[in-house]
Amino acid sequence: MKNYRLLLPLCLILLTFSLSSCELAGDIFKAGAWTALIGVFLVVVLIGFLIRKMRG
Repeated sequence: MKNYRLLLPLCLILLTFSLSSCELAGDIFKAGAWTALIGVFLVVVLIGFLIRKMRG
């Protein structure tokens, strides 16, 4: 049990130094942009589908 008390902080320190915050923020924004683009595309397709069904 004592080994885990030392292992967890060491892992957190290693992650802190190995991950660059700017790179992480950039990746999050890229993922958000792609998610938004796909969401807008799906909404446009859904609206087009509904308009076609309503017109017959």
